[in-house]
Amino acid sequence: MPVITIDDPADERLSDYTDLTDVALRSKSEPAKGLYIAESSTVLRRALEAGHRPRSVLLAHRWLPDVEEMLAAVPDAADVPVYVAAPALLEQVTGFHVHRGALAAMHRPVLRTVADVLASARGGRGARRVVVLEDVVDHTNVGAIFRSAAGIGVDAVLVTPRCADPLYRRSVRVSMGTVFQVPWTRIDPWPEGIDVLRAAGFVTAALALTDRAITLDELAADAPERLALVLGTEGDGLRPGTITGADLVVRIPMAGGVDSLNVAAASAVAFWATR
Repeated sequence: MPVITIDDPADERLSDYTDLTDVALRSKSEPAKGLYIAESSTVLRRALEAGHRPRSVLLAHRWLPDVEEMLAAVPDAADVPVYVAAPALLEQVTGFHVHRGALAAMHRPVLRTVADVLASARGGRGARRVVVLEDVVDHTNVGAIFRSAAGIGVDAVLVTPRCADPLYRRSVRVSMGTVFQVPWTRIDPWPEGIDVLRAAGFVTAALALTDRAITLDELAADAPERLALVLGTEGDGLRPGTITGADLVVRIPMAGGVDSLNVAAASAVAFWATR
């Protein structure tokens, strides 16, 4: 594979990596280019193991042996350019300190249908427990939820049209690359998608604070064979139409005068309780 030393931050070959700060990426959309950014050698390894294809790699010299070994195991990566630069230049190009000194511009895979994701989970035996993220806009929370889903055995993640992008750089990094491990796709339209889940045999359980909410303990004691946990956006929570349309409303019992948990923390508690 071609290894190219870069010493000019304005080198046009680095255009995929220019100004990757969070503020910039909110206006400069990675999805529009059909790419996402994998940060760190650990995340890159998991992306490659999931069958994702790199367009190029940008790294500090100390990480070159690890990345060369990874790419050598990928049949169609022989011509992927590997750009090597000093750590200071990496930060100048990207706008931030590069975690573990390695970045890769990766081709985005085609999103699968909801039906395909549900049917192919668990080695083709079909999903039994999924989570729906309704309009969760914080990329850190999305990444943390994916990590919990992977670690506690959730079969699939479905994200609504206005939910933050799971392949956004920070989501991928916080998830430690588990966004490549847990099957996921967009469920659109929403909340009409509740009917799609119901037709597939899922009982939808909306996590919300309402008068008709049962406790998480009650849900876990009599959990349905197929369960879809629905988590809402930070602050406002779930839409009224989602709560009305769900089969169940569930709350996590709280103490100390606290009414609720951060959505990422709540997801881990709910995943564990219903495992």
